[in-house]
Amino acid sequence: MAKTTFPTVDKCTSIGREPHTVVANMDGTLLRGRSSFPYFALVAFEVGGILRLLFLLLATPLAGLLYYFVSESAGIQVLVFATFAGMKVSDIESVARAVLPKFYSSDLHPETWRVFSACGKRRVLTANPTIMVEAFLKDVLGADLVLGTKIATYKGRATGLVCKPGILVGKNKADALEKAFGETQPDIGLGDRDIDTPFMSLCKEAFIVPPQPEVKPVTIDKLPKPIIFHDGRLVQKPTPLIALLTILWIPIGFLLACLRIAAGALLPMPLVYYAFMALGVRVTIKGTPPPQAKKSIGQSGVLFVCSHRTLLDPIFLSTALGRAIPAVTYSVSRLSEIISPIKTVRLNRDRAKDASMIKKLLEEGDLAICPEGTTCREPFLLRFSALFAELTDQLVPVGMVNRMSMFHGTTARGWKGMDPFYFFMNPSPAYEVTFLNKLPLELTCSAGKSSHEVANYIQRVIAATLSYECTSFTRKDKYQALAGNDGTVVEKPLLKANKVMGC
Repeated sequence: MAKTTFPTVDKCTSIGREPHTVVANMDGTLLRGRSSFPYFALVAFEVGGILRLLFLLLATPLAGLLYYFVSESAGIQVLVFATFAGMKVSDIESVARAVLPKFYSSDLHPETWRVFSACGKRRVLTANPTIMVEAFLKDVLGADLVLGTKIATYKGRATGLVCKPGILVGKNKADALEKAFGETQPDIGLGDRDIDTPFMSLCKEAFIVPPQPEVKPVTIDKLPKPIIFHDGRLVQKPTPLIALLTILWIPIGFLLACLRIAAGALLPMPLVYYAFMALGVRVTIKGTPPPQAKKSIGQSGVLFVCSHRTLLDPIFLSTALGRAIPAVTYSVSRLSEIISPIKTVRLNRDRAKDASMIKKLLEEGDLAICPEGTTCREPFLLRFSALFAELTDQLVPVGMVNRMSMFHGTTARGWKGMDPFYFFMNPSPAYEVTFLNKLPLELTCSAGKSSHEVANYIQRVIAATLSYECTSFTRKDKYQALAGNDGTVVEKPLLKANKVMGC
């Protein structure tokens, strides 16, 4: 009935809509997909782990039966309970801020977004819990108001129940709209199914978004705010099938990860490349690396300046060179240091002490450094710290690219000790190491260039090689966005300062 009552969204003009107010549904309207299961699954896994994801998956058939044969409200209530019951509200909010926006933004419906983004005032009505969607809708899409389902809480934890009037579907949506707007009529209403008719009828104009599974999502460049930083372990959106495969793979993948880590840690470095290839870890080497520095004739070591994708960058650099290259690190877990096949040196963010330490290591041989100070998953390079450029003129830029199909090998919110395990748990992870030309002496500080000029030049060279984009973002910006802190490591070192660690 709704399909014959309202015209389709492609008939809605987006010109001259700046003074207008738009009210849109979310699943199936703003987003191409009608199922909210993947986003509940992301919260379940990121907060509750594999067991909570399994519980949600087992509850999904019941949710489906209730959704299609009883009521949408009952089906969604099952998903809410299976996902949220017992969780800390702060953990849910953290996932909603750091994890979900990346997945939501990759599923935006182009026609809905065309109309939604053209309006000056943007409102969203959704059956999804407000706590899940508000950060994305307001921070990324610029929504002014989000009306969604409110979850019940007790002493800072979700009970798994919802507050009155219940799940925001059908008449509840219309009531919420009337309460928010009073006598004022919104200019445009956007929905995608018959149950949206009550709230769409309250708008001056209303348009239906027909199901079009083949329609392509909005491209990243058309988003008002690019997603540069995001967290979470899962690479793919967890549909029920992918969630099931993930649960089945994790025990196998963990054993495989242990085997790969053991091979990297115990075998001589010249053999690690071949061991990785035999175990399904693909390593691609591009460019020509410089020869090893000869300490016997007084040669200073080369400083490999690497872009930073995971904490395994220096290990794959060593794998590509066939020899162990020490690396300077900051926020690496003790476990990662213990299982590392290369020497690592902890920086303490004291400029004088760090400079002295790096100079001493370069006198002993080659060294690897990641001047971004933290990882970035997207095709962007963060600002390069300029300290390294002051310490040597033997600089070799190295571009690092990795590919994962199931799990991310980095985290800002979780325990970093699991980072190498998650990376190696991927069925066939890949690393691409690109050696660029050694920096000419006339472009170093020895020739009068400032350290910032040298650092910025190397950042641009690596970005151009990898087709990445340079940014001025820092480690502090990343951790403020994802974890709500400045990324400072406050734990007391267990070893004396300047102590070199390794296996």
